[in-house]
Formats: sequence, C-alpha cells, structure tokens
Amino acid sequence: SHLFHLGGQPLSSFDGGSFQQADEENFPILKGQAASIVLLTLQPGGIREPHWHPSAWEINIVTKGVASWALVDGNGNHERFDQKVGDVVFAPQGSFHYFENRGTDDMKIVIVQNTSAPESNDNIGIGESISKLPPRVLSAIFGVPEKTFDSFKKFDKAIIITRRH
Repeated sequence: SHLFHLGGQPLSSFDGGSFQQADEENFPILKGQAASIVLLTLQPGGIREPHWHPSAWEINIVTKGVASWALVDGNGNHERFDQKVGDVVFAPQGSFHYFENRGTDDMKIVIVQNTSAPESNDNIGIGESISKLPPRVLSAIFGVPEKTFDSFKKFDKAIIITRRH
C-alpha cells in the first residue's frame, strides 16, 4: 500500500522527547527508494544528540515551536541559528549537527532523509564516538586530566534524544 499511518506508529521514547518513523522495515514500499521520514517531538529542554549521518542528508521542517541549531558541514563551515515553523533546514550528508528545544512547550519537527534505513542504522552520535576514545586521547585533546573522563557514560549506539540536566 502507498498509505502509511505514521502518527499511529509506536513512539520511540527517550528522556527529552520521542519519535515515530516510516522506513523500509515498517513501510515496505520504501525498500530501495532511499527515503524515510521521522516525526520527532522534543520536550522543553530536549536535545537531538549531536550526530552525523555517514550515508544520508536530511531535510528538517519545524511544525511547532522553535529548533535551536548548530551545524558544521564537511567544509568546516559552522552555523548557529533558530528554525521556526515553516522554515526548512538542509543538513548535508556527513555534516555534524544537532538541534534543541529551548522553549517552554513541546517542539515538533518533520525529518526527511535519503535513506530507507531506520534512524538508528545511519546515525553516529557524539556520545557513542567520545565513549569509544581512550581517556588519554581525550585528555590530550581537551587539555584536562584523564580522570575527567572516568565518569563519562559508555554508549554502544547513538542516544537519539536527551535532555539538559
């Protein structure tokens, strides 16, 4: 079928928000089409983990609230901006990016990617990346003692959504 009830899908819930996705695993017509879509909600203080996609770009459209963005593209260009309802943001393949909800109400965003894979299969998060580096390397990079990193969480996958604490 060409019709998919995205809003009726189970929520993938996290501290800070949730999402629903149509991809090749739950919407078979997308298999081989290089397309998926995510409906993402960030609660106040919610953050889409800083991440990049090694094999996909994404287009983002805010439908409620304001998304505060930071994006570093493959050329080292760095931007910070607020995305409001109706604004479109393009995050190129391989660009490092995140957005957060600094408002007092839920923020909703629609994300279209040129991959049919589920979000978790083409997403490398900063938490996962940093947790795989030895403390001696992080110490050298950030100029702080190795023990600074002893309490860092260890991640096997991107956390997708988190919250400011």
